[in-house]
Amino acid sequence: MPMLDESCAGAGSGGSDPDRQWCSCLPFCFWGAKSASTPNDPPRNGNEELDRAIAESLAEDVKPPKGMHLFMQRNHKGDSNDEDLARAIQDSLNMNPYTPYNPYAPTQAQPRGHRVCGRCKHEIGHGHYLSCMGIYWHPQCFRCCSCGHPIRETEFTLLGTDPYHKLCYKELHHPKCDVCLQFIPTNRSGLIEYRAHPFWGQKYCPLHEQDRTPRCCSCEKMEPRNTKYMSLGDGRSLCMECLGSAVMDTGECQPLYHSIRDYYEGMNMKLDQQIPMLLVERQALNEAMEGESKGPHHMPETRGLCLSEEQTVSSILRRPRIGGNRLLDMRTQPQKLTRRCEVTAILVLYGLPRLLTGSILAHELMHGWLRLKGYRNLNAEVEEGICQVMSYLWLESEILPASSRHAPSSSYASSSSSYPPTSSKKGGISHTEKKLGEFFMHQIANDTSTAYGDGFRTAYAAVNKYGLRQTLNHIRLTGGFPV
Repeated sequence: MPMLDESCAGAGSGGSDPDRQWCSCLPFCFWGAKSASTPNDPPRNGNEELDRAIAESLAEDVKPPKGMHLFMQRNHKGDSNDEDLARAIQDSLNMNPYTPYNPYAPTQAQPRGHRVCGRCKHEIGHGHYLSCMGIYWHPQCFRCCSCGHPIRETEFTLLGTDPYHKLCYKELHHPKCDVCLQFIPTNRSGLIEYRAHPFWGQKYCPLHEQDRTPRCCSCEKMEPRNTKYMSLGDGRSLCMECLGSAVMDTGECQPLYHSIRDYYEGMNMKLDQQIPMLLVERQALNEAMEGESKGPHHMPETRGLCLSEEQTVSSILRRPRIGGNRLLDMRTQPQKLTRRCEVTAILVLYGLPRLLTGSILAHELMHGWLRLKGYRNLNAEVEEGICQVMSYLWLESEILPASSRHAPSSSYASSSSSYPPTSSKKGGISHTEKKLGEFFMHQIANDTSTAYGDGFRTAYAAVNKYGLRQTLNHIRLTGGFPV
């Protein structure tokens, strides 16, 4: 007896497809011996009618359940004689239910118009037809909906009412890993399990989280096998999209730094002191962070720092050359930082895209502004939260048109402008850079940490409700956000 094997796939961020059925059908066919009677047929006596009723009843008993097999049925013209009918009855009684093929097994005839082809949608009527899962086809219509070739294998796949070769269906619908470019394998439970980036949607096999596949330090995408990321030489890698707008040395970063200071000034939050800004390597940033006896709290992967202590820091003097997939001729220069005010300098990790570098500068400048304006002893959630709000608002000003932005920041400004300044980049930004900016905003808004994530969401709600000026005044007086 032909068997049907049904399986559904999907896990993690994926899911099962309820319309897909895997059909495994042995060549099991029924050949019908009965055709519709005509007005010219001679009358039959009662015994013949009784024999016919018995035959049809027996056929119904041995008929497999509807929707469980693949059938081929043919209607014959004319009627069999009693001897042929008796032989058919005897064969049906002796039929082994596991016999894969029996062309003489009787079947119950169905009226015309009952069967409609699942492909051409025309009535099947008399003649050959195929049936599976309650769907019927003309034999010539039973073709793969992908390649268009006839399906002759004993196993195929149904998606709704559309049949496919199993391999064709797999090519179309089985998810492929965006890293190794292979079909994502099933787990021990037979389900397709994969990981997916919450913003980019990049799908990959779970094993790539442990096999040291490089991940971009900016956008977090994993390196596909057919692409090479740029190695920054300190354990970080950068994808080609992020490399296109990467800021590589201190001199290159100065225009961006000054534009963000102008952004603060446009919101009536001018920084009177000239705070030095340096672009540094990862090791120099970590050493400077260890040298800080106090200051703001830091994320596990620190990318910026607002210094308050005197230190000597090595900054990147000249943009390195790119050789293959590595950076060459990195030139640094030690610089002694002396303390002239509450803020000694702002350090930012080199090699990050312009928008990410700018968001870090906006965050660290807010730390500097709070110190210079006398905000003291703020807890981590309050200080990091309001700094993240300034980072988020600056990103918003860079990638969104003025009419699409929220305007909580304007409530602090004394100017007549309804919105903060527009993008600092001449000629606007590309679609790729805009998507990166949206991703950095997504990171801020969905951060799961207490200080940076919960702090931002609480601060942003307060700024939206009361405005930035009133929120900052409340922080100065109470050390917390207004509710």
